[in-house]
Amino acid sequence: MEKNTQFVGQSLAFLDAVELAGRAAELNRPVLVIGERGTGKELVAERLHHLSRRWGEPLIVMNCAALPETLIEAELFGHEQGAFTGATRARPGRFEEADGGTLFLDELGTLSMAAQERLLRVIEYGEVTRIGASRPITIDVRIVAATNEDLPAAAEAGRFRPDLLDRLSFEVITLPPLRAREGDIPVLADHFGRRMAAELEWPQWPGFSAACMAELEAHGWPGNVRELRNVVERAVYRWDDPARPVSSITFDPFASPWKPQPLMPPPAARSDTQPAPSVPAPGFEAVTDLKAAVEAHEAAIVRAALDRYRYNQRATAKGLGLSYDQLRHCMKKHGLSAG
Repeated sequence: MEKNTQFVGQSLAFLDAVELAGRAAELNRPVLVIGERGTGKELVAERLHHLSRRWGEPLIVMNCAALPETLIEAELFGHEQGAFTGATRARPGRFEEADGGTLFLDELGTLSMAAQERLLRVIEYGEVTRIGASRPITIDVRIVAATNEDLPAAAEAGRFRPDLLDRLSFEVITLPPLRAREGDIPVLADHFGRRMAAELEWPQWPGFSAACMAELEAHGWPGNVRELRNVVERAVYRWDDPARPVSSITFDPFASPWKPQPLMPPPAARSDTQPAPSVPAPGFEAVTDLKAAVEAHEAAIVRAALDRYRYNQRATAKGLGLSYDQLRHCMKKHGLSAG
């Protein structure tokens, strides 16, 4: 897992997590990394490995959610020839491949109870037994695991073994979501923007306009740093004038008036969702220009919705069944102000 990646940020919550990872790297103990998707759990695993005494040995990655349950144990522990249908030759598992180094188990919470039990035995005894084998193999592996689930709650609900959780949680590093990293969005946006500009061979990096940066800071970032990187890189590569600051950004690349419509009618709206305001249609007899009448009616609907939601554009877009970018496009088309 050699990548050109680095930690970027200055918020205290983020720096505390990075410092904790650096301290934990020195010890030969399991570490559990918790965080929402896109917060950088794999980067922390890299840091834990490269700052440890095992830095010259393998760093093996396994995404537990990427394999069907029937293959996870074979991938982790290996198998002998003929152990099951399709096992035409013996194969070492990820534990054997990581011997002397670090095994990073991503999406740990998706492991089956059977795989959890075998994993617990490996941690306790330092031995793995291939599927179909009768003798165990001694291994020396440090485990770093990651999840976006609440594992203590999963253990209470019977979906995760409490004894395995105890073994893996010598140290727990919880990564803050991007929305909690005060001051980091401009820093990260500038970092990703500069890298994309260099890739596009721009003569210089013009930065983002103030309005564009305000939009970036106001966004909720459910996909965290990974989402921010995609949004920034897409905005830079779509910008046609490297001499001017980037001032156009798209958060949802799927937003389009021509996107496919669902085959089935959408489910009934939640009771707590405010209905879109109704605007009386003009008298049909008075219409002499259909296009102008439709445009005027659309503008009146959007204007009334903006007023109803006190010019909160995200709430207005939701109330009208539009994406944020679609609402912005509609407001620009009709010359409606942002309040």
